[in-house]
Amino acid sequence: MNKLKNTSVLIFFGLLLFSFQTFAQELGDAPTDDLGDVSDSFQENFFEALKQRAIENYELALDALHKAEKAAKEDPANVAAVNFQIAKNLVSMKRLEDAETYFELVLKSQGDRLDVMEALYDLYYQQKNYQKAIPLVKRLIKKDGDYKEDLANLYHKTKQYDDAFMLLDELDESWGETTYRNVLRRQIYKITGNSEGAISNLEEKIEKNPKNEQDYLNLIFLYSEQGAVEKAFTTAKELLKSNPKSELVHFALYKFYLDEGNTKEAIASMNTVFASSKVSKENQYKVLGDFLQFVNANPSFEQDLEKTIALLSDSDNGQVYEKVGDYYVSKERKADALKFYEKGIKNDPDNFSLLKNTLLLQIDFQKYTEAISLSKEGIEIFPSQPLLYLANGVANIALQNSNDAIDSLETGLDYILENPIMEKDYYEQLQIAYTQKGDTKNAAKYAKRAATIQL
Repeated sequence: MNKLKNTSVLIFFGLLLFSFQTFAQELGDAPTDDLGDVSDSFQENFFEALKQRAIENYELALDALHKAEKAAKEDPANVAAVNFQIAKNLVSMKRLEDAETYFELVLKSQGDRLDVMEALYDLYYQQKNYQKAIPLVKRLIKKDGDYKEDLANLYHKTKQYDDAFMLLDELDESWGETTYRNVLRRQIYKITGNSEGAISNLEEKIEKNPKNEQDYLNLIFLYSEQGAVEKAFTTAKELLKSNPKSELVHFALYKFYLDEGNTKEAIASMNTVFASSKVSKENQYKVLGDFLQFVNANPSFEQDLEKTIALLSDSDNGQVYEKVGDYYVSKERKADALKFYEKGIKNDPDNFSLLKNTLLLQIDFQKYTEAISLSKEGIEIFPSQPLLYLANGVANIALQNSNDAIDSLETGLDYILENPIMEKDYYEQLQIAYTQKGDTKNAAKYAKRAATIQL
């Protein structure tokens, strides 16, 4: 990393806009009058440390901080400010054990300061020292209740599963259920293998509160994990009966309906999933993949696929369009495939496989102007992908833009690595471009190079 870039200099000068008291106050909200008598030597070295840290010169920052520490005259606020900075520099240097010592010194001096405890918690997490993190997170909870979820995760990581379940139940009851906690709960179910106990617990919860949608979903998951498909299906139908407006249940129901051959209900459930804002995009893509497989095996339901696509047409993710495009390619309906690929690449320009497929079909359908534009955009994102330069060259040749084709192809040659097929394609296209330009000498040169490559 270049530590002398202009941005680093700007950071340094930005720091100088603030008073020293602001930095000393980073440990809390104490008035500046309580920071003690700040000497010129202390201030000068403290500022120097901040400057060096800003440009990632951590050793020089530590040297300045140790000088500032000597000038602090044992003033608790100033010493704490220095120790906190020392700790942060040591973390950046991966000297985590030394950093822990300094964080503890600050906490001993200043009490349970939230920012210091959070920094120490991050350190413990880097060390994977989850046992030490637990008592610290309990202290953090007194400052910020959101850390209760962290504590549940730490119980999971330290195999204190009963404590984890108790805390998860408490959080579900007081805050409502979340995807994060449900995933964590399922991970513990898998690890412990105590599916029977988990099932009994969920059945009891459902009996007490039959309106709790997530308890049903967790139970469906456990039954499915055990291979008890009938019980899972029955539970899903019970959820639908107790909560007819449930959308999430259809993520399970569609598969059950497909397996039993109830196509009408399966498609209805899939459409509910696609139209739902509660079902994650990832899960919608999974269902779409299953739907495409089903339609591929049962072409008579292709009309239903068209309706499904309409439900997903406002998607901002190219994966939807790519999946549908791939389906049409497999059916030899390339014009339909290209239509969806082009929609997808507008929303997902970083998707290289989608970009490649779109370009190849654009050239196949002689949409050369579009291919030139798209390949240029692609080169900006993937500057070392030779296929993009090749596509650009082919499209430019088709439009008689021989100079542009040559520029693109000769640039792309530098990025070909052990790919004789592509290398041969390049030479053949360069031969065509130079012939088009009337440069027979270079055309012959590249024709000869192409001929020497044996595939």
